[in-house]
Amino acid sequence: MDGEDTAGRLIEATQELLWERGYVGTSPRAVQRRAGVGQGSMYHHFGGKPDLARAAVHRSAEEMQARAEADLSGAGGALGRVRAYLTRERAVLRGCRVGGLAQDPDVVADPGLRAPLQETFDRLRARLAEVLEEGRADGEFRPDLDPAGTAATVVAVVQGGYVLARSAGHPGPFHEAVDGLLRLLDAHAAEPDTRP
Repeated sequence: MDGEDTAGRLIEATQELLWERGYVGTSPRAVQRRAGVGQGSMYHHFGGKPDLARAAVHRSAEEMQARAEADLSGAGGALGRVRAYLTRERAVLRGCRVGGLAQDPDVVADPGLRAPLQETFDRLRARLAEVLEEGRADGEFRPDLDPAGTAATVVAVVQGGYVLARSAGHPGPFHEAVDGLLRLLDAHAAEPDTRP
């Protein structure tokens, strides 16, 4: 097994454990077991748990950004691309891999762990605002649509939807929140020009 593969397996194992157990519950021993590597291999690649956790959080943030970008850069108009982002298949009851970390007090207390979370949500809001502004400029949305405020609402609905679904024990509240937001976005769609 080469070093890059070992480091990748350690990061992937840490990503999963952080998602499942949070920072405190992610012990070096659990990471080693999940990755199938020994202690020496772990400390050869990473200085310790904080170093490995930072690498895992960065990877999770990059993956979340890439998935969102794939949805928001697809074919179709702005509303269709935002709809694709909102309705894509998600492990709703597991919560958001990145958003869940923002609720972990040990993560938010460490600037190195918190920074990629903030950056990810800042980029996501900015990218959504760009798409919504495109839609407004193209006449797909009414001129009174606020792209930045609407982008923040989209992110808040998704993250809040995870919390509601997890607390209910089923994905229904997530889907209700998304459907409600889509109805609001549909209501902001520009009226088609029917003039002859």
